[in-house]
Amino acid sequence: MSAKPAGVAFSTFGCRLNSYETEAMKALAEQAGVRDTLVVNTCAVTGEAVRKARQEIRRLRRTNPGARLVVTGCAAQTDPASFAAMDEVDFVLGNAEKMDPASWRALTEGLIGKTERVQVDDIMSVRETAHHLIDGFGSRARAYVQVQNGCDHRCTFCIIPYGRGNARSVPAGVVVEQIRRLVGSGFNEVVLTGVDLTSWGADLPGTPRLGDLVLRILRLVPDLARLRISSIDSIEADPALVEAVATEPRLMPHLHLSLQSGDDLILKRMKRRHLRDDAIGFCERMRALRPDIVFGADMIAGFPTETEAMFENSLRLIEECGITWLHAFPYSPRKGTPAARMPQVARAQVRARTARLRDAGKSRLTSWLERQVGRQTSILMENATTGRSPQFAPVRLEQPCKPGDIVDCRIVGRIEGALVARLAAG
Repeated sequence: MSAKPAGVAFSTFGCRLNSYETEAMKALAEQAGVRDTLVVNTCAVTGEAVRKARQEIRRLRRTNPGARLVVTGCAAQTDPASFAAMDEVDFVLGNAEKMDPASWRALTEGLIGKTERVQVDDIMSVRETAHHLIDGFGSRARAYVQVQNGCDHRCTFCIIPYGRGNARSVPAGVVVEQIRRLVGSGFNEVVLTGVDLTSWGADLPGTPRLGDLVLRILRLVPDLARLRISSIDSIEADPALVEAVATEPRLMPHLHLSLQSGDDLILKRMKRRHLRDDAIGFCERMRALRPDIVFGADMIAGFPTETEAMFENSLRLIEECGITWLHAFPYSPRKGTPAARMPQVARAQVRARTARLRDAGKSRLTSWLERQVGRQTSILMENATTGRSPQFAPVRLEQPCKPGDIVDCRIVGRIEGALVARLAAG
């Protein structure tokens, strides 16, 4: 049995934004002097994510019987009562409350819990995102910067808008200043993150677009060596973003697309805003403008009403879009979403289709990795012997280098899911 934590220990599930917010909570808890506390930052994107969070809560209570246990995050926001009903849980904080310094001061002062174990307000009323709390997070090589939170779309399978609230953006000037500080601290790469990144700017004066932000960062922070953008909706890619990908070498040639399905009827039932031809056309256009670009994608297997023929359309889309980094998920019904009320696909069929998607993705990745052997590239070192290429491929270097440095090398081989390289001569 482990000892009770002297300070605050965090367990984080889900997306990069959750990881970002955990870093912010660590700082808030430290500033408030919170002690002997365990925090579980949950994810609600799938039923499996919620199950794992509950499992972690029970484990933490078994191994730390005397500690205070706080649950927060998207699952706590969307279903606070179920977590409050767990005997292991002391307090439940909403997604807005977890980013409020007052919540952590109240924990220190013993104010939370005297009358109410749950502090979860209406997330739809939140109008700002807590961008000011930390200057990014990550390794010394790469920092992640939150520029957007929330989502105004209502895909029929997704519970996240009810956990994150409506879309809201960090002003461009604030983002630029934050990135300047990060570069000044030695970071060579910054990744822009958000829940619905391509909606950035819609709530700001003048309604700028994500491409405007990207071009502004690259123009005003000339010492930033590498800029990346996280998952985007290709149908919302604005002309300035396309221009940036095509013309700015410091914007990395790697786009992760929220595709979800390759069948038009399923896409309509998901309430997505694109069709399969939109996705294929986008990938073709971007590859013509930036031949070295690679695409990642999220896809869901076994969405309600999906037939074998519909699933085959998704399988073919992997090839037709030229997906290199595929993230395949089994459909998971989320209570309160329209898709949960649709005719469901048998779970065994969902699992089998997910495995087929993943096999297809693995085959595509292996083929792409093999084609890289013999090529020159640059690597951002994440530790002494491993780093990432511009296309975000993991690379193992034969000679040790300083973490955070960008080094030129030649790809000499591949191993499972990664490349092997040696430093370029001279």
